[in-house]
Amino acid sequence: MNEERKLRIVLIDDHKLFREGVKRILDFEPSFEVVAEGDDGSMAAKLVKENNPDVVLMDINMPNMNGVQATKDLVRYFPNTSVIILSIHDDESYVTHALKTGAQGYLLKEMDSDALIEAIKVVSDGGSYLHPKVTHNLVMEYRRLAKDNISSLSENGIEYRQPLHLLTKRECQVLQLLADGKSNRAVAETLYISEKTVKNHVSNILQKMNVNDRTQAVVAAIRKGWVEVI
Repeated sequence: MNEERKLRIVLIDDHKLFREGVKRILDFEPSFEVVAEGDDGSMAAKLVKENNPDVVLMDINMPNMNGVQATKDLVRYFPNTSVIILSIHDDESYVTHALKTGAQGYLLKEMDSDALIEAIKVVSDGGSYLHPKVTHNLVMEYRRLAKDNISSLSENGIEYRQPLHLLTKRECQVLQLLADGKSNRAVAETLYISEKTVKNHVSNILQKMNVNDRTQAVVAAIRKGWVEVI
């Protein structure tokens, strides 16, 4: 029986202790394999060429060559490798700039292990992933609220808007909470439902909205006026 192919990961960060901590988390995931490490963006292209990884975890701030410039080079020369930026900055300008270079993920270094693992799996499958805390800041620039065919509703203290022609009431609530930057776990706690149920709702939302991931769903919802962003 052939073993399932592992996702190959290159980790680039100039802080050795942080890098070791991330590697320790990844080593516990049986479907992951860290194939190379580096401490500067200038090493990225060489390591990717030598190891052919599926995903690169890239620190945004490094000496000699920062993660944004390194990502730009990787996207140009190694389009089959996905890049997730690791950063301490949740400012919209950092996130937008990183994504414009072609990064498919943006994680804050305060992330938990579940978010890290989920992000790697999502981007390796062609999606994009943002740390929930930065989602709100990013989508603000796309805010163009429209009010046609939208009902303002309130239930259990959750204000949300309903696209009556497409989503169920519960899916609208989940979409609003995603726009608020909440993780699946936080959505589950807010609505008193299981994380598995939240994942099912998110999958239904993506399918009905014809988008690939939650970030695209939230951006589209804000453009259409289906969620409120304060």
